[in-house]
Amino acid sequence: MNRLAWLALVFALPASALRAEPYWPEKARVYFITPANGAVVNGKVEVKFGLSGVGVAPAGTDKAGVGHHHVLIDAETPKGDELNQPLPANAHVKHFGGGQTETVLDLPPGRHKLQLILADGNHIPHDPPLVSEIIEIEVK
Repeated sequence: MNRLAWLALVFALPASALRAEPYWPEKARVYFITPANGAVVNGKVEVKFGLSGVGVAPAGTDKAGVGHHHVLIDAETPKGDELNQPLPANAHVKHFGGGQTETVLDLPPGRHKLQLILADGNHIPHDPPLVSEIIEIEVK
């Protein structure tokens, strides 16, 4: 095939056909076991993370198909260039680099949005990110 014909073929393909294989398997998902969306809790919030189609591994593990959890608290889902960099560790992004699948959050009273995001051994979420649905809870 000459170069001109090859270029015509490449530009005729949809952009998705040119992407590399995704890091996470197609059926992978991350979700909250507890709390439920709309939950009203008194005091500290017990949070359990669910995961299917991929495995949990501590930070530093360099293996496809595994990662560790991060909880976004009242934060936007990372997009664009943010997906190419390690997630920050701060009051809005909690890291669970030991491979933990549950925690207790001490949140101030009020309404809060929570979302799980899985990242690789270097805390990088990949594009597209593996994220849970956003849940909203109220802390009394």
